[in-house]
Amino acid sequence: MIPTNPATEGSTGDTALMPRPVRNLRWLTMATQIAVVGGSEATAAALAAAEKIGAALASAGAIVVCGGLGGVMAAACRGAKSAGGTTVGVLPGIDPSASNRWVDVVIASGLGEARNSLVVGSAAAVIAVDGEYGTLSEIALALRAGTPVVGVGTWSLARPNGQPDTKIVAVEDPDEAVATALRLASAAT
Repeated sequence: MIPTNPATEGSTGDTALMPRPVRNLRWLTMATQIAVVGGSEATAAALAAAEKIGAALASAGAIVVCGGLGGVMAAACRGAKSAGGTTVGVLPGIDPSASNRWVDVVIASGLGEARNSLVVGSAAAVIAVDGEYGTLSEIALALRAGTPVVGVGTWSLARPNGQPDTKIVAVEDPDEAVATALRLASAAT
């Protein structure tokens, strides 16, 4: 006997293709995904911070999502891998071999800079380290979507009236950035 699905109760259509209720969802628990964004070229201090952030995220059980290339992205992935974590890289082009060597899951989007939307859209929170204009676009996309942004030596924003925009939570310490991002991510879910 096929289990009864309340959504199709009384239906005369083909119920073999209809969804069935799931009895146990515990196995569906997904790890928190945190995006680490920053420039493909960065200072030694920014690279060290990104690597520490990646390691701390992995140690906390989070998945690191990034743009998959060099600089801050590679440093965050390297840190995550050093702590046994999982990394996802959303590349702008279509060549998977363009990713940095610490990316576990390569998504060759072919979207160019528009891939920034996928990076931040895949995350429960964003940590921005240093950064160039691509990082600024990722910050803006995240804030527009209501995704929390934690900044380590990154952009600061001002409203058109000159008043500071305080939506980027600015911190100096990589461990504080991770703790804050994880707290904000869990509060948002």
